[in-house]
Amino acid sequence: MSPFHVTRTLPEDAMAAALRADVLHGLTTDPKTLPPKWFYDAHGSDLFERITELPEYYPTRAEREILAGRAHEIAAALPARTLVELGSGSSEKTRYLLDALSGLHSYVPVDVSESALEHAGQALAAERPGLNVHALIADFTAGLALPDTPGPRLLAFLGGTIGNLLPDERAGFLAGVRALLSPGDALLLGTDLVKDEAVLVRAYDDAAGVTAAFDKNVLTVVNRELGADFDPDAFDHVALWDADHEWIEMRLRSRTAQTVKVPALDLAVHFTAGEELRTEVSAKFRREGVKAELAAASLDLTHWWTDTDNRFALSLSVAR
Repeated sequence: MSPFHVTRTLPEDAMAAALRADVLHGLTTDPKTLPPKWFYDAHGSDLFERITELPEYYPTRAEREILAGRAHEIAAALPARTLVELGSGSSEKTRYLLDALSGLHSYVPVDVSESALEHAGQALAAERPGLNVHALIADFTAGLALPDTPGPRLLAFLGGTIGNLLPDERAGFLAGVRALLSPGDALLLGTDLVKDEAVLVRAYDDAAGVTAAFDKNVLTVVNRELGADFDPDAFDHVALWDADHEWIEMRLRSRTAQTVKVPALDLAVHFTAGEELRTEVSAKFRREGVKAELAAASLDLTHWWTDTDNRFALSLSVAR
């Protein structure tokens, strides 16, 4: 069995403190917001796995198609010795890259979930003798220090998750990524592309209501962790396309005038009938926009791959 290590750079209480801060800030601003990362407790993660299998939700299938068909081209473009993956989760799609990178020495999965890292890391270590797997329990949006592994490094950020960041947040994130890379290292970035509004809205408001349950799960998380008394049934799931910003917004719309108490924060939150709580922004991209944002972070776009229907893109950019 190959070496497997786990390093915790995230304090044990960091996520609890972050939730408190996010809820306090988000529920006292106008309009009210909650960050999408709080969807993902165990139940939320299960719901998202169901979403990825829905006929309306194309991004996961489209990205997998690219990885399955283009992994060897990606490996040829940058024959990395270290693969770093941000938000690695189960590392399921990553196996295409691990198979293609014949000279790979180390895989560094990064995630906030210790259980996900342990499960995926142990499995990979058993499957791939000779591969060093060094997992990091870390919040990559809050700064990151990578272990000392050989270059060149390929840093992968898949799934279109970068779309959950607002433009200023994306600029900060990409600058942080560039700081982790040496000249000649590269970023493999997944981005969902601008397309027909109806296709986009259906992907975030499926007929079976799975995404609605996923959206409302953030209220369940706040109830459980902070003693709040949100009634998920008192809110409707809404998915809207913002053509000016070219992003999807998921919101929870209050059915009635109501007051929600959050005892852990000594907070009472008033909602008017029809008032909306924004829970996610999911930006969609065009090639020239991606190229410009990467260039601003001293990353030069060198390769661009899409699925056969041009719904999703993987881009490779090299650090100057």
